[in-house]
Amino acid sequence: MTRSSRPTALAAVLALALSLPLLGAAPASAAGDAPAAARAVSDPPVTARPELPAPAGPHAVGRRTLHLVDRSRTDPWMPAVGHRELMVSVSYPARPSGGAPATYMTTEEARLLLEERGLGGVVAAGTVAGTRTHARTAAPPAPGRFPLVLLSPGFGMPRTTLTSLADDLASRGYVVAVVDHAYESVGTEFPGGRMLPCVACEEVGSGPEYASVVSGRAADLSFVIDQLTARHGPGAALSRMIDARRIGVAGHSIGGAAAAGTMAADRRVRAGADLDGDFFVQEPGAGLGGRPFLMIGAAATHSPDSTGTDWSQAWSRLHGWKRWLTFDGAGHFSFTDFPWLGDQLGLPDPAVPLSGERSWALTRDYVAAFFDRHLRGIPRPLLDGPTPSRPEVTFHRR
Repeated sequence: MTRSSRPTALAAVLALALSLPLLGAAPASAAGDAPAAARAVSDPPVTARPELPAPAGPHAVGRRTLHLVDRSRTDPWMPAVGHRELMVSVSYPARPSGGAPATYMTTEEARLLLEERGLGGVVAAGTVAGTRTHARTAAPPAPGRFPLVLLSPGFGMPRTTLTSLADDLASRGYVVAVVDHAYESVGTEFPGGRMLPCVACEEVGSGPEYASVVSGRAADLSFVIDQLTARHGPGAALSRMIDARRIGVAGHSIGGAAAAGTMAADRRVRAGADLDGDFFVQEPGAGLGGRPFLMIGAAATHSPDSTGTDWSQAWSRLHGWKRWLTFDGAGHFSFTDFPWLGDQLGLPDPAVPLSGERSWALTRDYVAAFFDRHLRGIPRPLLDGPTPSRPEVTFHRR
């Protein structure tokens, strides 16, 4: 990760804004350069309103936000507050009319994300918060029952960073729950206007401690499955459109590790995907019992000859259907909304050759093909090997 300066990409801006070492990205010392760089920026903040990519599927997209409380668990980061809380954005196939446009994030969430590292003057908080989405709040659900996919964001990152992926999958016929894990992201708003800080960012500093994050998130995701498939409770209205026999999970960075951890702990999950995240457990890839797993990463950091990653160990323990793909020219955040937003604002990241538009198209196509194949039984030749139209993608066999 390089120092932030004009024209710094929004991807880099938001990445550096997180007060923690970003898993699978640059070392923590690089992120520490952000405040000085931010002070060097003298241009007015970017204010052009961006728009997320349009979903590719045939369905309109609805959105509901749930506040879930697991009364069987005490919060691991703040035991004094009591029970574990989660904020969950659920995107789902909807009828083509009804509902107001869904917001991207609140202005306060955006402000805290940008200002945590002194970068508030680079991009206006209202610009990030006002990003146009393609979902409608509380839109009437489309008829039918659909597979459920859960998404977990990177460590320190809010759930909103996976909005484009969630909405695209929903447009293709999935109910998609994106989870904000309490005290693990910078500035997430909970009911009552409570802004929960990233306590975990201050407490986690080594590999073994990241393993506890993985296990905690696995418990979170299993609880979300419980709530969304129950006939009563806050998720009951959505449970009627979910086929509980077809559940998948995916995540970015440590959220990808949580996907594997959830599969190992919860047999209800049939398929999982890791987007550029190491596994951070003693036996990476173990416990999946032959269920399909997809690993997609940046070529620079997650190829078989890359150092400092545990993907080769995980690959040897995956005994079911599996794929290991890397994207040439991708960065750690190429699998999130950030590069697309950076391009929308005219701030492409000079350190990441792969454009936001291209990284989004590749991520969308391969993740959708994976879940189509393993949760819907639809053949997807895209997963069988390299294609001339996608020269950036390498299939690894070991």
